[in-house]
Amino acid sequence: MKSNIVLIGMPAAGKSTVGVLLAKSFLKDFVDTDLIIQSRYGCTLSSIIEKEGTDAFLKIENDSICSREYSSCVIATGGSAVYGEQAMEHLKKDGIVVYLEISLGEIEKRIGNITTRGVAIKNGESLAELYNKRVPLYNKYADITVNCEGYSAEECVEKIINSLN
Repeated sequence: MKSNIVLIGMPAAGKSTVGVLLAKSFLKDFVDTDLIIQSRYGCTLSSIIEKEGTDAFLKIENDSICSREYSSCVIATGGSAVYGEQAMEHLKKDGIVVYLEISLGEIEKRIGNITTRGVAIKNGESLAELYNKRVPLYNKYADITVNCEGYSAEECVEKIINSLN
């Protein structure tokens, strides 16, 4: 049995919020890969993207995820973690990958200011284009897909627990 639960999905899907609750439910540690990056670089994700560019950020994210071993944790990844094939292989070694699925419309309602959020999006790319590019990757890496549209974080946790059982 794999010891980790890895959450993937678009920004604003609820990975961090659901992840904390899920970790409590399973008595596991909680890890947020975005916080690992911020701690490692001493600044926000949006600052890293602004200074280094999107492609460099994606390499930083991949390397940061691969730089640690995870055991008995719930791991909330950044929405762009699925671009890092090495990172996803590393996480899948001892992790069940759960895709928190929500619609583009729901993301648009939840996301607020995309630039201050630290989203790895190319200049001129729309949120819809980003969504359409990432969804196939989320589906590729997911062991389980949980539709979180219209559900509270607690209800999403319940759905994940039921899917894992």
